[in-house]
Amino acid sequence: MTFLAIDAQKNLFTLQKSQLQFEQTLVMSRTNYITKEMGYYASAQEEADSNWDGETDAYYQQLVSTEQYLETRQDSLDSQITALDNEISSLKNMVNNNIKTSCSLNLIGG
Repeated sequence: MTFLAIDAQKNLFTLQKSQLQFEQTLVMSRTNYITKEMGYYASAQEEADSNWDGETDAYYQQLVSTEQYLETRQDSLDSQITALDNEISSLKNMVNNNIKTSCSLNLIGG
């Protein structure tokens, strides 16, 4: 019956992975929006002022910082999802092995 507890833990990890994947989708969407906003803003500023410099523009730098943060968050989510994938795989193998062992013992004990 140990395999039932292990399977429950595997299901919990699967749920956590789904939540992280949802967050990952939101972060990717936000990153895409910020990247487009940076492009539109830079284009508009350059059109209005040929001497415009993004390095000195506070709003543009805020967009750059936000984009960098979101990319870092994306990397963190990728790592967490990979770790959960590995754990889920390990638990799945443990469940299968416990079931096989349990069935073998039942056959032997007959």
